[in-house]
Amino acid sequence: MSLNNREITDKGQVDRLTVLMYVLFLILGWLSVYAASYDIENAVSLFDLSERATMQLVWIGTSLMLAFALLKIDTGFYETYAFVFYLVGIFLLIVTLIVAPEINGSRSWLVLGPVRLQPAEFMKFIIALALAKVFSLYDFRLMEWKNLLLTFSIILLPVLFVVLQSETGTALVYLSFLLVLFREGLPGGILFVLVAAIVYFVLGIKFSDTQIGLFSLGEFITLILIILFTTVMVRNYVKRKEVVYTMLGISVAVFLIAYFFSFVGVKIDWGIVALIALGTVILYLLYLFFLYRKRVYVYMLAFAIGSFVFLESTEYVFNDVLQPHQRIRIEVALGMKQDFRGAGYHVGQSKIAIGSGGFLGKGFLKGTQTKLKYVPEQDTDFIFCTIAEEAGFVGASIVLILYLCFILRLVYLSERQNTTFGRVYGYGVVSVFLFHLIINIGMVIGIMPVIGIPLPFFSYGGSSLWGFTFLLFIFLRLDKSRRKK
Repeated sequence: MSLNNREITDKGQVDRLTVLMYVLFLILGWLSVYAASYDIENAVSLFDLSERATMQLVWIGTSLMLAFALLKIDTGFYETYAFVFYLVGIFLLIVTLIVAPEINGSRSWLVLGPVRLQPAEFMKFIIALALAKVFSLYDFRLMEWKNLLLTFSIILLPVLFVVLQSETGTALVYLSFLLVLFREGLPGGILFVLVAAIVYFVLGIKFSDTQIGLFSLGEFITLILIILFTTVMVRNYVKRKEVVYTMLGISVAVFLIAYFFSFVGVKIDWGIVALIALGTVILYLLYLFFLYRKRVYVYMLAFAIGSFVFLESTEYVFNDVLQPHQRIRIEVALGMKQDFRGAGYHVGQSKIAIGSGGFLGKGFLKGTQTKLKYVPEQDTDFIFCTIAEEAGFVGASIVLILYLCFILRLVYLSERQNTTFGRVYGYGVVSVFLFHLIINIGMVIGIMPVIGIPLPFFSYGGSSLWGFTFLLFIFLRLDKSRRKK
């Protein structure tokens, strides 16, 4: 075999552009933590470990050493022990749930003397490694039932333990790994189902107080959407126009008949009418299944019936499963309540800080909202408002553009991997960073509920910074040692 046909190790350098952006984020992040924790009455000493800016320097220094060490570990180590890491991570989540003290309403921190660590942060890179290992197994096919079950279990098991720790935000981050599955062949219909579920939940909750008979306005709107979404699914997967037209015709006919009766004086419950329309569509799909004996009609039936069951469960989940502070945050985000003294205080003060920054900002250490400590958690979850107040629209936009370049670079690195392990892990990294960025910025500007997740490399905290460093530099090590023909 000639040298050209043999597989050889690429001895290229670590991707310098990504490392440069990482270092830049660390510098900008520390400046932001320093500004957010700055006390206008007492100067911050960089030698006082009780100061957050000083401790953040310690975390940055240890993260740089950690990054260097990760680049020296052979890539085979990550692939060989991926499942071992996963089992250890699950064990630590269980231990944390049992022994961790309650801090700010959650039991997610292991206290080791003066140091507090959050094992849930390290599960991000561990889940990514486990998924990469599974996908790289010989003859692995995602759409086989046993493989789907294994893949979803790897993601959802940590979600369960973290939810039990009352860390809903971190649990939602784990769900971002579902994006990896779509990159690796999961049908887009499943993504459509997930998006539909979110729409059902939001509409069912937001308009739950307005009754139009037996059902609320939210339920009525959602019942109509279920019919339309089911029709879209049939259009995409059955691909028979006459079936689509019949489904729409049945639904319209039910409403027209009801309207006729209302016109002659009969009192109509439009929620019941929508339910009858949906039931008629379901019966029609059931008829088509018995007529043609095709499995696709079973999936359409499952979607329609499952959507209705999910809709009717939203009120129970909202009122009996979610905790009071979580319910209030959702209500504030959906505009159902204006709680400026309670759950909405964080977002209200954050908006004031961001708006007061104007176009060019007030200048470094000159932000009045943050210096006077009006914004809670301004050096952790809400650190972006410090950036926007002091650097203005221009500075905040530059940070977001840098993040965009960072995400796109990671996508490029993921696509150039020619091993399944490297590609899947790379997209796991992309998913986590993208989710953190969208949710954190969204909650700071008030368009998403406050769920308490940090802005990568900017928010104060050792566990999150170490976790992001693990996540990124394992991938950079894999990229450095990728193989080429």
